[in-house]
Amino acid sequence: MIRRPIGAALAIIFGLGFASAQATISTTANHALLMEGESGQVLWQKDAFTPMPPASMSKLMTIELLFQRLKDGRMKLTDTLPVSERAWRERSGSEMFVAVGDHIAVQDLIRGIVIQSGNDACVVVAEAIGGTVEGFVAMMNARAKELGLSQSHFVNPDGLPDPPGQMMSAYDLAKLARHIIYTYPDLYHFFGEKDFVWSNIHQPNRNPLLFNTAGADGLKTGHIDASGYGLVGSALRNGQRIIMVANGLTSEKERADEGARLIEIGFREFRRYALFKPGDAIADAAVFGGTEPTVPLTVRAPVAITLQVDSRPGLKVSVHYDGPLRAPVMQGQQVGTMTITAPDFPGTKVPFYAAHDVPQVGIFGRMMLGLRALFGGNK
Repeated sequence: MIRRPIGAALAIIFGLGFASAQATISTTANHALLMEGESGQVLWQKDAFTPMPPASMSKLMTIELLFQRLKDGRMKLTDTLPVSERAWRERSGSEMFVAVGDHIAVQDLIRGIVIQSGNDACVVVAEAIGGTVEGFVAMMNARAKELGLSQSHFVNPDGLPDPPGQMMSAYDLAKLARHIIYTYPDLYHFFGEKDFVWSNIHQPNRNPLLFNTAGADGLKTGHIDASGYGLVGSALRNGQRIIMVANGLTSEKERADEGARLIEIGFREFRRYALFKPGDAIADAAVFGGTEPTVPLTVRAPVAITLQVDSRPGLKVSVHYDGPLRAPVMQGQQVGTMTITAPDFPGTKVPFYAAHDVPQVGIFGRMMLGLRALFGGNK
């Protein structure tokens, strides 16, 4: 690429090409999303920003609050938590089969929630952390706000439809899953365990991806009548992680088949492309009143995006700044943004910076610039 000066508030656009036909992605799910794990970039979505009943997928928030306390040392995996009568009575739907008066190790309660989807185990954790279930629910909503889950509202720790009002979007579920994966790497392994025995009852993990998809290592299923069958899944292959959310499916089989299919689409159709690295001179910006007429523009961190393979030929990068820049210009000074677009890609903006200093000219030079401006010599 040849560097050249660019005009004020004008973009130099490069990387032009002809886009080939796009691979069409569709799903029978009512809500769905594919996310690139490392960056959190949404690769594809279907009605993923609409709040919906998340059923047991919302147990991820219960686990997040527990993991938070394990990470900061307020709790340990070997701590035991008491089982109340309220927890024992939480027997509708899936359960761990806890008994009143039991004291259960935190690591077993995690397995009871993640593997067995135990509603009773969720209440044990909620009462231990929040004092009451209601207190814990308030903590869930406060934590969701901290994490930027703006399309989520919690009324219980387990996702059951009574009381009503538990809502999350597919996007929030993906964000929460990504947060758990990258914030708690030492604890994430629980999601990949395939079975668990408690009270002499063996239960397999309900996540079908663990059994039918290469590299799958999490996260959580859900089902209530109001939402249908749902799944938050993730898989890692050759250093690339795909996070998938689907909800509104009609059966366990459709959930297993569609979840696996969407994960495979994520790995097959999308690639991560490195575009720029720190020190690369992307373009030159004009400088007024400087010892040099231009300054190279660069980035502070590597710039990479994930695209459908067929979108890569149509990728465009445009660099924008209000100029010419006025000297002095300092190295590392943010002077504008670059916009990256491609077919079937929502676009992203990245700040760029001056690659080196450009001092202001001395008083004689400023006088000459003033004269040129006065007599039109800068036209």
